[in-house]
Amino acid sequence: MSSRYIRVIVADDHPAVALGVSYELGLDPAIDVIGCAENSTDLIARLETQHCDVVVSDYTMPGGKYGDGLGLIALLRRRYPALRVAVLTMIDNPTLIRALLAYENLCVLSKSDSTSHIINAVHAMYQGRTYYSPTIKDMIVNQAFALGRARLTKREAEIVRLFCAGATVTEISQMSHRSVQTVSSQKRSAMRKLGIERDADLIKYGADAAQIQAGDGGLSMIPRMDERVWNRV
Repeated sequence: MSSRYIRVIVADDHPAVALGVSYELGLDPAIDVIGCAENSTDLIARLETQHCDVVVSDYTMPGGKYGDGLGLIALLRRRYPALRVAVLTMIDNPTLIRALLAYENLCVLSKSDSTSHIINAVHAMYQGRTYYSPTIKDMIVNQAFALGRARLTKREAEIVRLFCAGATVTEISQMSHRSVQTVSSQKRSAMRKLGIERDADLIKYGADAAQIQAGDGGLSMIPRMDERVWNRV
């Protein structure tokens, strides 16, 4: 096939699963499945002899010389830093998911989600973007929310709640009887603690989080965003 196709290797210790994933990917005319691997030994051997853009690999794949799980991922990142890796998993452990997310050029997909996300992930990774299937994305949001909630002060949480509900910094200043500069500073502090850089991402964070609680008390539920909020993002 032409080099313009996305070259993919599928790795799974269950042949039927590998065949199913390969079939799904083969439905996309822009993807060329150049081979399948049953373990890490086979995978590394293929990567040494074939040009591959994206590896779609099961997280748990015992029996190979190079192991599986985080050990195999770390090896792939060291040996093939430009290689994109899409990890398929049934893991629901937030600690392990967080460890996977620390790697560059890697996305995580839950086997409980539709197989259509595999194609989406391959295209996203090939274009240099990240991609997470819905189940994994929910885990990321819930974990980030839990960590952020524990760190925000009551005033920071209040500002985030009001901002996500549609209030501007000036309006929050008027409602809280604090200066615009103070509100802006506390908003920036909250965003920094949450690992958020853009207002648009803060609003999306607020939409996904059921509520934002301060360390010394609770706050009311965040309303769903209306058009007025989205139009100013």
